[in-house]
Amino acid sequence: MNTESRSSLSSRSAAPAFDLVLFGGTGDLAMRKLLPALYRRFMDGLIPADARILGVARSELSCEAFVTKVEAKCRQYLGDAFKDDVWTGFSALLGYVKVDATHAQDYQALSHALAGRADIVRIFFLSTGPDLFAAICRELSAAGIVTPTSRIMLEKPLGEDGESANRINDTVGAIARESQIYRIDHYLGKETVQNLLALRFGNALFEPLWRRGQIRHVQITVAEQLGVESRGDFYDRTGALRDMVQNHLLQLLCILAMEPPANSSADAVRDEKLKVLRALRPIGEADALLKTARGQYRSGVVGADRTVGYREEAGVDPESRTETFVAIKAEIDTWRWAGVPFYLRTGKRLQRAIGEIVITFEAVPHSIFSGPFNADPPNRLVIQLQPDESITLRILAKAPGEAMRLRPVDLSLDLGESFKARPLEAYERLLGDAIQGNLTLFMRRDEVEAAWKWIDPIREAWDADHDGPRPYAAGSWGPTTSSSLIARDGFTWYDETF
Repeated sequence: MNTESRSSLSSRSAAPAFDLVLFGGTGDLAMRKLLPALYRRFMDGLIPADARILGVARSELSCEAFVTKVEAKCRQYLGDAFKDDVWTGFSALLGYVKVDATHAQDYQALSHALAGRADIVRIFFLSTGPDLFAAICRELSAAGIVTPTSRIMLEKPLGEDGESANRINDTVGAIARESQIYRIDHYLGKETVQNLLALRFGNALFEPLWRRGQIRHVQITVAEQLGVESRGDFYDRTGALRDMVQNHLLQLLCILAMEPPANSSADAVRDEKLKVLRALRPIGEADALLKTARGQYRSGVVGADRTVGYREEAGVDPESRTETFVAIKAEIDTWRWAGVPFYLRTGKRLQRAIGEIVITFEAVPHSIFSGPFNADPPNRLVIQLQPDESITLRILAKAPGEAMRLRPVDLSLDLGESFKARPLEAYERLLGDAIQGNLTLFMRRDEVEAAWKWIDPIREAWDADHDGPRPYAAGSWGPTTSSSLIARDGFTWYDETF
């Protein structure tokens, strides 16, 4: 098995020498997530002293000015983790090259910066809008700087629909093999998502229960309190369905629902995820309005702050029909999951910022306990992805006293408290895996195609619906149509049960 296909469920191995070229190197993602993640890896001794990290952007900056900007952002986002002595070593790896992604002549400067190091791992991280992916790849190829050891990392969203995603994949595929292409979904880098794999496939306890007849329904929620912030123009062209569901939520669904892979290699895992995507029951115009709910936030109160509505945000069309909230009932047509609904939900300006998976098991077939204090709530497994990472199993136990009164009790695993070691941040892990050539946590082209094939008909059905997204107050849990969607099956959202 070659190094491109090996799995890595640990990214704490020392890295080989590499050059990382960060397109969009002065942008928000680079400064807020990527460069601090690389700093952490360097601090842990996982980046060799002969590695280089080149920021690339169209800004007229000197190398010194770029390093100063990175230092300020690392101090801001790393807080107490920032150490002056570590920064001295890390900053020596940094460089900057001015490149306008659409100007062919600018790539000669990049070629010059990379000269003499063609035999080491070369990573091109495209932290730009997807409309620039194809142009960057064409110019990289024309400049002759894509080597057999190069790897291309693509930030989401990959296109705006299946057709545009295929065009991007065709262009990238023309200059690199599939084993050199790393399509990012940062949710797959979260520690709790890795623990979901361990929970399912490393323990004999849960796998026999992981199926129809044992599980009643599944909820996946990724809720944000933030609005669109400074991304109004981008978000108004994208919306929650393409920004969150097509990648993050569908990938979480795949890990929850996939069959046990033969081994932990990249292709074995991704083969099983692909089967789930292909087994999703299509949602077309006939049932889109029954199986989906979409909303757009209006003004309201989030926490203690009064916020403006989506249409008042900078960069947003005052007549926008873009959804900021989505709820979907997904069904998987396989023997394991037939009849088990999966409810997906995501949105901005919601009541709490949380990412969680809630698995509700079937009730016992016959309860031997009776009385007003012995209600029979189902067992639940709650996997929290953010803000804290934990796994909680809710069971029934006898409350103290003479009477046989049952009460729910939570068996909780706080990952931070249990393992003490600092968990890897999502991008920290994914960057490490890409440097080491581990593809397990990245999406393969056929996965992307299958996801868009399921998403595109929903988008088309919404475009034909003249009513548009339903309004909801900022600080709520979304439009009332979301509660109606799940209530039709006799369920409620997990947060509504408190």
